[in-house]
Amino acid sequence: MTTETTRETNAAPTGEPHQETGQAVTVVVPTIGRPSLAATLAAVGPGPEIVVVDDRPEESRGDDWEPLQVPGRVRVLRSGGRGPAAARNAGWRAATTPWVVFLDDDVVPGPGWVRALTDDLARLPGNVGGSQGRLEVPLPPGRRPTDAERNTAGLADADWITADMAYRRTALEATGGFDERFPGAYREDADLALRVERAGFALVKGERLTRHPVRDDGFWSSVRFQRGNASDALMRRVHGRDWRAAIGGHGGRLKRHVLTTGMGLLALTLAAGGGPRRRRLAAAAGLAWLGLSAEFAWARIAPGPRTPEEVARMAVTSLVIPPVACAHRIRGEVKARTGRRS
Repeated sequence: MTTETTRETNAAPTGEPHQETGQAVTVVVPTIGRPSLAATLAAVGPGPEIVVVDDRPEESRGDDWEPLQVPGRVRVLRSGGRGPAAARNAGWRAATTPWVVFLDDDVVPGPGWVRALTDDLARLPGNVGGSQGRLEVPLPPGRRPTDAERNTAGLADADWITADMAYRRTALEATGGFDERFPGAYREDADLALRVERAGFALVKGERLTRHPVRDDGFWSSVRFQRGNASDALMRRVHGRDWRAAIGGHGGRLKRHVLTTGMGLLALTLAAGGGPRRRRLAAAAGLAWLGLSAEFAWARIAPGPRTPEEVARMAVTSLVIPPVACAHRIRGEVKARTGRRS
C-alpha cells in the first residue's frame, strides 16, 4: 500500500480537477548537457513518455556542437539557454498527459521507479496538485562530509523540489507553470509550490525513491551558489516577508554577511583616511571583520573532514562569500523592484 503525507490539506479549487484513471505521465528533464543525463534516462527506462529539454545556449552551437545523445524514444526540445524554469515550461506545455513529472538531469530514479510513481499518483483525489518523490543523497563512507556534500544532502529534507516532483496538468495550467524570472535552479520550484497551494491544490509526498549523487563542482562552487541570494529577493517580493516559513525553510546568514561586509568596508575606508583616531577605529573594524570571518569559516570547517584541502577551501571562500552574497542580493532587489528579468 502506498502512503502519502501532506504538509497541509487545501480545499479543491473552483472547477475541481477530475480524477484520472489509468494514469498517463510525461517525464520532463531539463538539461545543460551533463554526462549524468544518460544515467537519469536509463533509470527511468521504457514506459512513460520522456521529454528532454536542451537548455544549452544558442551561442554555444559552434563547430564542435553536438546534439544530445539520448535514446530514440526520447523527444528533445530546445529552450535556448533561458534557464531551468523556462526549460520545464517548454517541456510540460509540449506534453498532453494529465500528469507531468519533473526530474533533474543529475538524479537517478530508483529500481521500480515507474511502478512506484504510478502507485503514488493512482489514488490521489482531484484536489491534490502535486506529488514529490523521496530523495536520497548517498554520502561517501568512512569520513565526515564536506561542506558541498552537506549542502547537497540537505536536499533530502527539502519540500517540493523538482529533483523528482510530479504536477497535475490542471495545477500547472492554473498557475501558468514556473516563473521564468528565476534564472537558475534555485527557488523556482519553491515559488511554484506556493502558487499551486494558493490556487487551492494540496501537495503530497509519495513513496518512490530517487537518488541524488553528490558531485565536485570545483573550488569556487560555494561562491557561485551565492547567486541564489538574488532569487531570495524575488521570493520576498512575490510571497512576502514570511516566505521562508511558508516553504519550511530556515533563515540564512545574509544579515551576518551584511555585517561582515560592512565591517570590512568600514576598516578599509577608515584606514584610507589617515590620522591616529581613524587608524584605531579602522583596526577595531578590521578585528570585527576578522572575527566574523573566522566564525563563518569555522562553522563550515567544524562538521567536515578537516583535510588540508577542505580547510583551505573553507578559509578562502569564507572571505569571499559575504560580499558576493550581498552583491547578488542587491542585484536581486533591484531586478525585483524594476521588473527586469535576470
